[in-house]
Amino acid sequence: MVDRSEGFGERLLGLLLDRAHQMAPQLIAPMIAKEVGGIGGREVSILLQDYGRELLVPLPGLRLLVGEPQEIAGSPAGTAFLRASPLEVWQADGVRMYLPLLDGSDEVGVLALTLDAVDDDDRRLLRRLASLVADILVTKQAYTDRFFQARRRERMSVAAEMQWSLLPPLTMSVPQVAVGGAVEPSYDIAGDSFDYALNDNVLHAAVIDAMGHGLDAATMATVAIGAYRHARRAGISLGEMYRYMDQAIAAQFGPDHFVTAQMMNLDITTGLFQWVNAGHPLPLLIRDKQVIRQLEGPTTLPVGLGGSCPSVSHLQLQRGDRVLCYTNGVIEERDAHGQPFGEQRLIRCVNQLENQEGGMRAEAIRLSHALKQERGGHTSDDATLFLIEWRGEAADLTALQE
Repeated sequence: MVDRSEGFGERLLGLLLDRAHQMAPQLIAPMIAKEVGGIGGREVSILLQDYGRELLVPLPGLRLLVGEPQEIAGSPAGTAFLRASPLEVWQADGVRMYLPLLDGSDEVGVLALTLDAVDDDDRRLLRRLASLVADILVTKQAYTDRFFQARRRERMSVAAEMQWSLLPPLTMSVPQVAVGGAVEPSYDIAGDSFDYALNDNVLHAAVIDAMGHGLDAATMATVAIGAYRHARRAGISLGEMYRYMDQAIAAQFGPDHFVTAQMMNLDITTGLFQWVNAGHPLPLLIRDKQVIRQLEGPTTLPVGLGGSCPSVSHLQLQRGDRVLCYTNGVIEERDAHGQPFGEQRLIRCVNQLENQEGGMRAEAIRLSHALKQERGGHTSDDATLFLIEWRGEAADLTALQE
């Protein structure tokens, strides 16, 4: 006989899930705090990542502890966030728990609470509770602006509003492959964007840079990404994908506008990496935590300028290899002496940071912040990074086995 009785943990999680379906978005956080209180938790905070990826900002709400924003670099909450792993801090009045709120492998933020004591049953229940909370927050944010507003620390431009709504989750991780992206300036990004999709055994990805600034660039980027997604979902090859995007940009904006682009496919089973370069900076190949070379190959004109059908380049990756794509704004920013940042300084920064611990999420954030600091703490042009790591591990099929 199969035991179908409802245990304590199932009752708690089931009650939270059942109530959340019909609950208004502004009541979700107070409900979470109430249910956490039912298992002895207190001083509950829900911390969301800000758009600049520097702070974890408390979500306001009844029953919630709303303190000051916490820096991602150097705080216990930030450590749990970067490692995507729970962290326990023992205090005089109990144990402060920091649990990453994971939406798949992307992170929403951190759930923080205090218990008098903690054991393995508590840890298991709280880890699952945090996963459910993350799913509820992601679902409910489609119905409200409150979560987006809590994450903002500066005024956001209309162009940036468009771009953030266009971007996929900044990180994605499965045993075979991981990706991580970052955009600057976070509150004024316009023409840069990236996109990806994992379809069966192929990771599809693209990085683009639309010419110009402001709404014109954001509009062009939106059309370019829309055309890319449409072509990808129609099963069009990389070479034909360029032509499809090229025609869409030319028809909408005329011959004086263009978008540089890098379109890529990675077979996550074999590690075969393929790409098409349309006037974009050359990606970097990172192996054993060091940049070993640029990925050179045939290029064609930027999207919108009517270039010839591009040749597809191929590279067999090794397990653990990373490919770093970036836009012109990363290397063309000028320092205090008027000198461009350049590719060599980019490579030095990558090599220094690759020796630090951390997964794809931590790498993308650290590299973006380090490059911004190297450029004098500001970004006058859009600067986007996109990392792909081929892990080559076997898919986790345990859930499908009897």
